[in-house]
Amino acid sequence: MEVVDLFPRSILKGELPTPLLKELLALGKTVLKNPEANPDASLKLAGQLSQQRELKPGQPGVQSLIGDHLLPGCERWIRHVIDRQPPQGRGPWSAGKYQLKLIDLWLNCQIAGDYNPTHTHGGSFSGVIFLKTPPQINANSFDGQLCFHGPEEWHLQSFRTGMAHYVLPVPGEFYIFPAWQPHSVMPFRGDGERWSLAFNATAIPGPPRPQAMGNISLSTQRPMVQGF
Repeated sequence: MEVVDLFPRSILKGELPTPLLKELLALGKTVLKNPEANPDASLKLAGQLSQQRELKPGQPGVQSLIGDHLLPGCERWIRHVIDRQPPQGRGPWSAGKYQLKLIDLWLNCQIAGDYNPTHTHGGSFSGVIFLKTPPQINANSFDGQLCFHGPEEWHLQSFRTGMAHYVLPVPGEFYIFPAWQPHSVMPFRGDGERWSLAFNATAIPGPPRPQAMGNISLSTQRPMVQGF
């Protein structure tokens, strides 16, 4: 007998090199020391967090993060999913027939009691990069964990057990997923701060276009800001 798992959801997991993680941690410290120097993203986002600040393309480590890890991660996801299809079923997503563009990137600072409710993003891809966690966020509880939600409610009695997947935030690790994937962040108890970066990217059919894209991350009603 054989078990066939239907309708998988693909989530890409990666890890930053230590020097880049240190550079981004230093950037986070600088931003939070003088938060007014970076635009406030909180009114545009679902999270109920202490600070959410947009990052700028020229800040230390940002371009390396985008060009060496985030966009290649989106490309890896596309190839993993699309190349399973026969050529006539790949639409505009055959290699070389589209471009990937980062739309926005922001820093999240979460303290005790803060949370991010279940939500999705706009664009094509989203992701999170973990920078810093207090020691009480660990595998002994759901506190501070990222949760990916399935299409139905978790229900053990009827064997719907694969409908929620929790991720323990480990500094330096990152996850990339389709923007439509519902996800949330649990609150945590105790002292300390949980830092992460989040981003949105879009896949655009056709050859590269030089013009800047607008910010499309969470709502068509949000103010437009310059993309990366």
